[in-house]
Parts: sequence; C-alpha cells; structure tokens
Amino acid sequence: MIDDDNPPVEGLPRRSRFAWCITGSGHFLDESMALAARLPEVDLFLSAAGEEVLGIYGQSLASLRERWRVFRDKTASSVPVGALYSDVYHTVIIAPATSNTVAKCALGISDTLPTNMLAQAGKLGIPSLVFACDAEPVIVTRAPHDWVTLRPRPTELDHVERLRGIAHVRVAAVLPELRVLLEQRLTELNLAWNTSSS
Repeated sequence: MIDDDNPPVEGLPRRSRFAWCITGSGHFLDESMALAARLPEVDLFLSAAGEEVLGIYGQSLASLRERWRVFRDKTASSVPVGALYSDVYHTVIIAPATSNTVAKCALGISDTLPTNMLAQAGKLGIPSLVFACDAEPVIVTRAPHDWVTLRPRPTELDHVERLRGIAHVRVAAVLPELRVLLEQRLTELNLAWNTSSS
C-alpha cells in the first residue's frame, strides 16, 4: 500500500528530481506554482501552513496530486526529509518562503518540513533556492481577495541577508530573480524547461 503522504522514492534515478517546498505564503504563490510546473521531475513538499494556504488560493491537495508527487508535513520528525538521503534530489527550492521560514533557516532552526529540507540539503551539499517574501523595503502582494502593500521590518530584511550567507543557498527577492536562479540551475544540470505546463 502506498502512503499518500510519503510517496516512495526507491528506484527513482539518482539526482533526477527537484524538491519544491511550499510554506504558508500567498506571495506570488500561483506564479511560483506555474514555474514549478515548467520544471522537469518535481516533487512537492508542503508544510502544514503551506497546505492550508494552497487551499485558500484555490489549489486542492487532490489537484496537486494529479500533477506532482506530494509529501506532507504530518509527522513530528518531518519523516519525508529522509527522501533527501536517497540521493534522488539534486535541488531543494522553497518558493514562496514566509518571513518565518526565512528567519528559521537563517538561524538554523528546522521544525517544519521546508526548514528541515533546507537544513538537511545544506548538510548533504545539495543546492537550495529560496524565494524570500519579505526581501525588499516595500512589497506589493496579492492577498486572497485583494492586493496589499507591506513594509517588512528591519529584522526580516536582516534574516534575508543572513540566509544569503549560508553555504549552498541562493536567495531570490523578486519573482524574476527566482526565474533567473531556476534558469541557472537548469543550465548547471544540463536540463531545460518543459515546453508545456499541462
């Protein structure tokens, strides 16, 4: 019997997949998911908050499973992180990443599935890309029902800068920068975007 919250990774080709982590942010969430859909061989790793926010933005777990293998944050010890030890993943992506996730990653705290994924990826030397939500002095973002303007606090901006200094981590502050980082990673891996996201 297959555990829907923990799909098997045994037998998958070595270093063949992207691990895309979703946190509890709606900041360019739809656009981030569209980028994930254009990458080859992606598995989703959802924090509990990420799963909740995806639903708020109209993306059900069932619809995600039609496209991707989905790992959920349903265990105290983040059991799905063990998939990294199988040497199947060549890249970990957290996009979008809440200021809470960025702060935890910057400070070495790993108590959710995405923060554990980044920590373990670093220990394994697996490159990580993080699209930090609160990375500029003024942010215009879409809330579930409207657009809002946010002004991140200095502490949030400091955490982004600290995260930039961590080995094996590249940080995007805006969506176009995330696209560039993904393009660079595809080039490094000798891979290409999918021509269709359907």
